Amino acid sequence: MLRNLHVKNLALIEEVEIEFGEGLNILTGETGAGKSIILGSVNLALGGRFSKDMIREGARFGLVELTFSVNDIRQKERLKGLDIFPEEGEVILSRKLMDGRSVSRINGETVSLQTVKKAAEILIDIHGQHEHQSLLYEKNHLKILDEFAKEKTEILKLEVEKQFLEYQSALRKLADLSMDEQERRKEQDFLAFEIQQIREANLKQGEDGTLEEAYRRMLGGKKICETLDEVYQYTGQMELSASALISRAIRCMQEISSYEPMAQSLYEELVNVDALLNDFNRDLAQYQKSFEFSEQDFCETEERLNEINRLKMKYGNSIDEILSYMQEKEKRMEQLCDYETYMEKLKTQIADMESSLKAVSLKLRAKRQDAAVSLSKQIKAGLKELNFLDVKFDIRLKEKLQYSKDGMDEAEFLVSMNPGEPVRPLKDIASGGELSRIMLVIKSVLADKDEVDTLLFDEIDTGISGRTAQKVSEKMGMIAKDRQVICITHLAQIAAMADEHFVIEKNAFGNTTKTQIRRLEDEEITQELARILGGALITDAVLENAREMKELANRSK
Repeated sequence: MLRNLHVKNLALIEEVEIEFGEGLNILTGETGAGKSIILGSVNLALGGRFSKDMIREGARFGLVELTFSVNDIRQKERLKGLDIFPEEGEVILSRKLMDGRSVSRINGETVSLQTVKKAAEILIDIHGQHEHQSLLYEKNHLKILDEFAKEKTEILKLEVEKQFLEYQSALRKLADLSMDEQERRKEQDFLAFEIQQIREANLKQGEDGTLEEAYRRMLGGKKICETLDEVYQYTGQMELSASALISRAIRCMQEISSYEPMAQSLYEELVNVDALLNDFNRDLAQYQKSFEFSEQDFCETEERLNEINRLKMKYGNSIDEILSYMQEKEKRMEQLCDYETYMEKLKTQIADMESSLKAVSLKLRAKRQDAAVSLSKQIKAGLKELNFLDVKFDIRLKEKLQYSKDGMDEAEFLVSMNPGEPVRPLKDIASGGELSRIMLVIKSVLADKDEVDTLLFDEIDTGISGRTAQKVSEKMGMIAKDRQVICITHLAQIAAMADEHFVIEKNAFGNTTKTQIRRLEDEEITQELARILGGALITDAVLENAREMKELANRSK
């Protein structure tokens, strides 16, 4: 159940905290006080959309935090499937809202919004103010029926979806293969060209890596050879090489070496330089001979790599991908060469798939029909409790023209509100107030199936009053005996049934306006009921009426 709601810096809320209790928790307040902000805050925490203008003016961020107590073993198992483990029996969902982004956490760990939404489905069921309008659309009727029958239909539904997707894939393949003779021959010619081009390349797995390594090595060898040759030319081979020029310099220095000791010394140094250069040239020549480089091997490797890279540009990023591409095209070529046989085989497979899909869909329909009878009875019984005195309710299954992932069924809710009238589609005869009551019954029935601990209703009383409102309040009280119910209402009959009553108020503080929430006690509850009953003028008679209404509600529990 939802233990605590903490909201900070959202819309008119600066900071509020609500400690919810067991049973029926009622929230009331003047129009515009901010009741919608409360439900909106819960929805935000559970992954709803937000915009930056939701954050309170002047605040850097908004925060919503929900604390749930989890004791049900089945809930714990489902949460475990999401890697969520209650800590001391609690699960805390929080969402921090900032300009343009938000961060969601469960028990302090950052999670995705998808995980939050899945966790929310386990912990709480929210009925929004206009959700009953969804009953006007038939597509939602099958969803409700399947939710009711989930325990008996879930495995069949998964099998139907699996077979439908396979069947749909085969149909797409058949459509893709359908072509005339000219198209087929054109594709065959193109396939033959591609297959031949790859085959002639005679590719070997891993060949490109070996060649690239050899090419890098050869490229380095070529550079070394070219550089050594150039150096040898400069130092010993050219007409004006270093060796030739030093020899000329020696002859010149020799002529003056006998004149002065210094000239003799320089001459001897130059002779030594010549000797060193000769040694260098000799070593260089030996090094050149020891270093092997084949221009032919280099050219062949380069050409092979270019060929492989051209194929990669057309057919894949690696030799494995190219060979895989060729295998696919070879299979396609086989199909086209034996086109008629392949098409017949594919059509036979599709017929078998359709037959199997139909069989499992019929099994699913049988389960749905059984569930429809049970659900109809429970909804009818629930509606009678809500002042539908002679109501008839039926769920009709119809066969669709085409298969879908839901099988071959459509569901339609039919209802008769008056004696002697035949059942007719819900969308044709139900008013807004009637839809609200029907949705309330459906929610209570599904909650029994799901074992959801907390139900949240936002103005489920839309369009109802008088005796009907009293019946709805009694129904809410009955539901609240088995689970926690949180309800935002404007009807005194429903508010009087509260186990915990909270009032939402909007007050001005200087230049700012704030929405606040507080729990009511004893006489405050009477005053709030009187306000709902009497509006602006609260007389003693209205107060007495409110007090009596609360006492009667307490006795009826």
